[in-house]
Amino acid sequence: MFDLSNKVAIVTGGSRGIGRAIAEAFAAQGAYVVLGYANGEAAAQSAVESIVSAGGKAEAVRIDVSAMAATEQTIADVAKRLGRLDILVANAGISVDGLLLRLGEDDLDRVLGVNLKGAVACARAAVKVMMRARTGRIIFMSSVVGEMGNAGQTAYAASKAALLGVTKSIAREYASRQITVNAVTPGFVDTDMTRALTDQQKTSIAESIPLGRTATAREIAAAAVYLASDEAAYVTGHALRVNGGMYM
Repeated sequence: MFDLSNKVAIVTGGSRGIGRAIAEAFAAQGAYVVLGYANGEAAAQSAVESIVSAGGKAEAVRIDVSAMAATEQTIADVAKRLGRLDILVANAGISVDGLLLRLGEDDLDRVLGVNLKGAVACARAAVKVMMRARTGRIIFMSSVVGEMGNAGQTAYAASKAALLGVTKSIAREYASRQITVNAVTPGFVDTDMTRALTDQQKTSIAESIPLGRTATAREIAAAAVYLASDEAAYVTGHALRVNGGMYM
C-alpha cells in the first residue's frame, strides 16, 4: 500500500521542514525524489545524503519558484532528463508577518510571488508532462491559516487561501487526463519556524488545538504520501486537513 516505486517526484522547498519530511517519506516508499531549493544548497545536499544513506534515491536541484519562467523551464528540463514526472508537491513558501497597516506592497508581492504564483508555475510545468502520460499527482501545501485566517498574517493567509481555489480549478481542468490535484492544509507544525516561538506562545498554540499539541513534519508527510499514491486515485479537488482539530 502507498507504493511509489518507479515514480519521479519533485518537492519544492525540499531542503528542510515539511518539504524534507515529504521527500524522505516519498523516497522511503520507493520514489526517485528531486528536492527543489531556492537557497541553502548545503541543507538540500544534506537531505539528499540522508535519503541515499537510508537506501533511497534523490537529487537536489535549484528551483527558485519566485521566478516563474525559470521555474517552468527547470521542471521541464528535470522531467525530460529523468524521462517522466509523476508527482509534484508545491511546498515552497514564505511568510512576512505583520498587522495590516504595516503590510507593505513589496511584502505582499513577495509572499504572493512565492506562495501563489510560484506554485502555479510549478503546476503548469508539471501538467504539460503529466498530460502526455495521462496520469499524475499534484499536491499544493496550503495551511490552516488559509481556511481560518490569523491576525498578523494577511499576506500569508491570502496566498494559502488562494491555493485552495487553484486546487479545485486545476482539478476540474485535468481530471479527464487522470491527473489528480489536491491540497494539504497543515496546522501548527514543529519546524524551525515554530521552534523560534516563546514558551508562552507555544503553550497558547497548544491550548488552541483540540489534540493539545503541534504536528510533526512526518505527520504532514504521511498525508502527502497518501495523496501521491495509487490508493488516492479517486480523490481530487480535495483539501486534506492535518491540523489536530484546530479548524473543522
